[in-house]
Amino acid sequence: MQHWEILFIFLVIAFVYSSVGFGGGSSYLAVLTLYAFPFQEMKLAALTCNIIVVTGGSIIFIRNNQVNWKKIIPLIVTSVPMAFMGAAIKLEQDTFFIILGTTLIAASVLLWLKNKGNTTGEVTAKEPNYLRDGITGCLVGFLSGLVGIGGGIFLSPVLNLMKWDTPKKIAATASVFILVNSVSGIAGQLSAVSDYINFGRIGMLGAAVLAGGQIGSWMGAVRFNQLVVRRVTALLVFVAGTEVLIRHLHIFD
Repeated sequence: MQHWEILFIFLVIAFVYSSVGFGGGSSYLAVLTLYAFPFQEMKLAALTCNIIVVTGGSIIFIRNNQVNWKKIIPLIVTSVPMAFMGAAIKLEQDTFFIILGTTLIAASVLLWLKNKGNTTGEVTAKEPNYLRDGITGCLVGFLSGLVGIGGGIFLSPVLNLMKWDTPKKIAATASVFILVNSVSGIAGQLSAVSDYINFGRIGMLGAAVLAGGQIGSWMGAVRFNQLVVRRVTALLVFVAGTEVLIRHLHIFD
């Protein structure tokens, strides 16, 4: 693998995902899997790139008063410790990749359902349901930490299907959720990592997604058709998940 190839791919992923308010962790993992990236570095690299991509978007959402802290706190309070716990669990490589492939396919279906069911943006915000939101944060947080993503790709469509709030508020919630759970996931990763980690290599990937994320955020705000981009993203995630499963279930061996 040439370094410039994977850097370019990461730049494109960040460009596409940031244009629809996600970090891209699921696709970073899929690409790292296909390029045989060192197993111990994969989740750490994906979470680091997530943080870089969504930080700017989260700040913008907060400044524009799109974050409803009263509703988002139950999601975060329960998800953060669960993301740490999930990230600290050591999985066998084949087990990890099977879980990853399955969750990628599930995420692609959720993304497509979201796109199909939410085209007008005419949603009335619901009152907080702390028990429901706490359970949702707990489950999504644990799965996110276990797989090594921020969780927005699961949370956003789930909240949309629940008619949790307006599309902009859900996007803001997903962005903040990805940020805090990626930080928690990294903490869990570092508590369990025993092998050598090439932080220089992770830093190069971070620089690539920083560039792609900045461009994508701007383009998404002024030019892209959000519905089309989300559907393309759903298809890409589905293909990536299928490829991961085929490789690690040894279907064609």
